[in-house]
Amino acid sequence: MKHHKYLIVGGGMTADSAVHGIRKVDQDGAIAMICEERHLPYDRPPLSKSLWKDTPYESIWRNAHGLNVAVHLSKRIVGLDPSKKTATDDAGNVYTYEKLLLATGGSVRRFPDFGESIIYFRTADDYRKLRELSERGSDFVVIGGGFIGSEIGAALAMNGKRVTMIFPENGIGARVYPRPLVEFINSYYREKGVTILASETVKSVRTAGDKTIVITGNGAEISADGVVAGLGILPNTDLAVQAGLAVDNGIVVDEQLRTSNPDIYAAGDVANFHSAVLDKRVRVEHEDNANVMGEMAGRNMAGQSDSYRHQPFFYSDLFDLGYEAVGELDASLDIIEDWKEPFRKGVIYYLRDEQVRGVLLWNTWGQVAAATQLIAEKATHSRATLEGRITD
Repeated sequence: MKHHKYLIVGGGMTADSAVHGIRKVDQDGAIAMICEERHLPYDRPPLSKSLWKDTPYESIWRNAHGLNVAVHLSKRIVGLDPSKKTATDDAGNVYTYEKLLLATGGSVRRFPDFGESIIYFRTADDYRKLRELSERGSDFVVIGGGFIGSEIGAALAMNGKRVTMIFPENGIGARVYPRPLVEFINSYYREKGVTILASETVKSVRTAGDKTIVITGNGAEISADGVVAGLGILPNTDLAVQAGLAVDNGIVVDEQLRTSNPDIYAAGDVANFHSAVLDKRVRVEHEDNANVMGEMAGRNMAGQSDSYRHQPFFYSDLFDLGYEAVGELDASLDIIEDWKEPFRKGVIYYLRDEQVRGVLLWNTWGQVAAATQLIAEKATHSRATLEGRITD
């Protein structure tokens, strides 16, 4: 039985940030990190962004800076006993702890019966596999038109690949962007050589020699050298459920990031927290949240009592278009578009009951703080009060 003052379940950006948070308060307490992946912590966003633009693969690794952490790779915690403060991994090793962090992230959504020929893009190994296929082949199918699907579709096309995107919505990012912007993005991707099959489903996927054959709901047959899916993730809450912790669309935490057990914390993709800015409970699957929340969880595990009042932002790159965004981005909200140059540069505001709930900064940079402040003010707004409000 191995005892550590701090035990971290997970090995991603959140877990790594937590280690740094702990060490800001406690330089000596023993820390162990149990990680299902076979890699040390790395940055995830470059996998679908900068690595496809000649950034070296080695740049993704996060520097441990000699923080004295026992890292156990390729191990999965399968049992938690909060009463005994023990965690058991899939090799039968038992770890005891004083404070535990669940940074378990999420698992990719999968098609239940399409076999192993699809890359459900999330990890460094997924990137390496797709990169290898792209160096040999020329035709790729991307299933999904959301955050990951749109980035991977663009990344492959920028690398000279013939790309077909398939998704059930009427356009790329249709759940997030206003309809005119969706139509522009669809045509923009087509200009870049991407075949867009909108309002379409996937009926079957099978391998035939070196090729993967995708059959759409409408019966079209597409032969590909690789098939990638970005279908979103499901929060990894199994351990929390087994430990009797409160779970509701993720692991429920208080403002100090404690679960319903005061010695167990949760942070990152898996944590359901109260957003002070939005005044509602949310779960956020983005880098900024992983980094800031992970570090605060670490500090609080080590004895601080900080409240998580940060409103995370997120960003994306789509060919030479890009954005930063904060708050609720939902195409069903009331939307006010303020374009400096239509579809090339501008700010999109998402309102409910005349209050700004989200801001999309389209090719508009350095204004996340202003956007966050605008949401936090909870003032009544109209097109007249918002046009020209935020510019870079």
